Amino acid sequence: MNQLVVAALYQFVELPDYQALRAPLLDTCMSHDVQGTLLLAEEGINGTIAGPREGIDAVRAWLDADGRFNRLEYKESLMDADGIPFYRMKVKLKKEIVTLGVPGISPKMKVGRYVQPEDWNALILDPET
Repeated sequence: MNQLVVAALYQFVELPDYQALRAPLLDTCMSHDVQGTLLLAEEGINGTIAGPREGIDAVRAWLDADGRFNRLEYKESLMDADGIPFYRMKVKLKKEIVTLGVPGISPKMKVGRYVQPEDWNALILDPET
């Protein structure tokens, strides 16, 4: 049975030219039968896309060719090709890739402590955190 790759990705990175990235990124996705939504902002990229393995690999190669995306958080899962999760491709230009609603906050500059998944429950149950 044919499968689709679903890829979730994000990275906080300075993209002063984020508006110029929209058209070539959209063209890459559409020419490789990739659908979903990607958000571009001055602070980075965020979104979820789905398509054939070759299409997802082409989008990933396009992003990898831009050295600014060298710390891209990227996760994949597989699904049956019968259940298309997205019906079109959108690359939206936004003020923020994750809505914080707080002016002057930069998740790229100030982050919390990274936690391994197996340590998450202990962290949230600790009254000192």
